[in-house]
Amino acid sequence: MVCLGNICRSPLAEGILRSKLPKTHFFIDSAGTSGFHNGSPPDPRSIEVAQKNGINIDNQKSRPFRADDFESFDLIFVMDSSNHRNVLKYAKSEKERQKVNLILDYPGSKTKEVPDPYYGGDKGFESVFKLIDAGCDYHSQRLIKTI
Repeated sequence: MVCLGNICRSPLAEGILRSKLPKTHFFIDSAGTSGFHNGSPPDPRSIEVAQKNGINIDNQKSRPFRADDFESFDLIFVMDSSNHRNVLKYAKSEKERQKVNLILDYPGSKTKEVPDPYYGGDKGFESVFKLIDAGCDYHSQRLIKTI
């Protein structure tokens, strides 16, 4: 799961997807395309909206996306087209590029972009949670079929 700073959207996405998949078959992590918040916990508003929905993300720490993430992960979900472009800069092959997908790129989604709620209020975090939750529902159902 990748967003810009790895403190708002991608920690939520990590926590949401982790809650939907069996831990014995999947390793889920998150990162940011910038190193601005390296080592920081998620934004308190992300922690709060996750807790309201029964998900604990307060133990996560921000880290930057690295080229070796392509070796560690089979799929890389990004939150928006800017993150998509930035992650693809690290890809060394078509196989690696194929791993990168927008989290909201699925049939029936009304948008492909998860907006960054950082400068918005609490309602922005709630709507982002709902968007990511819907994307994770779709992708988790596909992933469960692989085990």
